[in-house]
Amino acid sequence: MKNSLLFNFEADKGSNCIYVKREFDAPIHLVWDAWTKPELLDQWWAPKPYVTRTKSMNFTDGGTWLYCMVSPTNEVHWCKADYSQIHPQKSYHAVDAFCDEHGVLNSEIPRSHWDVSFQNNAEQSIVSIKIQYESLAHLEQIISLGFKEGFTMAMGNLDAYFEAQFKLRAFNKTNNQARVCTYVNFPGNTEEAMLFYQQIFKTQFTGQGIQRFGDLPADPTQAPMSESLKQMVLHAELPLIGGHILMATDAPTEMGFNVVQGNNMHISLEPESKEEADRLFNELSVNGKVSMPIQEMFWGAYFGSFTDQYGINWMVNYLHPKD
Repeated sequence: MKNSLLFNFEADKGSNCIYVKREFDAPIHLVWDAWTKPELLDQWWAPKPYVTRTKSMNFTDGGTWLYCMVSPTNEVHWCKADYSQIHPQKSYHAVDAFCDEHGVLNSEIPRSHWDVSFQNNAEQSIVSIKIQYESLAHLEQIISLGFKEGFTMAMGNLDAYFEAQFKLRAFNKTNNQARVCTYVNFPGNTEEAMLFYQQIFKTQFTGQGIQRFGDLPADPTQAPMSESLKQMVLHAELPLIGGHILMATDAPTEMGFNVVQGNNMHISLEPESKEEADRLFNELSVNGKVSMPIQEMFWGAYFGSFTDQYGINWMVNYLHPKD
């Protein structure tokens, strides 16, 4: 998080409420998506080293988000949020609670009544949150469980993800000319592999060269990176032959990734228009398995991914023209 961004957190024992006001360096429609779409919530909602996994979500009045937070040792905590009073890009109300994998509530931990509102602030956005509890004892119980620390870290995840991989990928592409790339995730040996490919193809890395997790600006809301993580590759682009680009990144287990052969390589299509992105996505994914529906994403692209009916992994990524 940039030090200049607003962040206030107050536990008011007189009203049994928690008040949070948090500024994000992104326009309102992208911040709204990040708070209301499961594929984006899964990227940042849980404080590290936990990861969020959505089982189901229906973001409508009367709908429910059923999800879990999973530790590196596979300790699972199930939660559900019941939504109401949704006003798109303005506000929503939700009642959040711990539960089991079927949504049956855990009566030992208090439910939280969330009122979340979104305010446009030029090129940035402010999210204001009121979390109401039935009693002072319930408020104190939640605070004692480390809610402030965990929620602060979770919101910081959104900043870090926004700055990281996809933003850098957009920066490396300086125009909107259509291209096809191959995108590869490695379990920690990206640099070794890319240097091997560079030696064979005798080309130079484009953009900012090999970028590492340690190149990211320090985030005061996050625990310091380990030295080994700092040295891992965040992003690299290498031309092969015929104008084809190989993109790669490390996908460390400590950040919730599980790279195995079969899920670590995608053909990445970058069409010239949003209409062509829709056509490619819709026609290629017929009888396949969609992992992320194509949609506006909070990093500023129109993006989707799927495995086609023949088992090939694809990404469709339309980057909006820069102003």
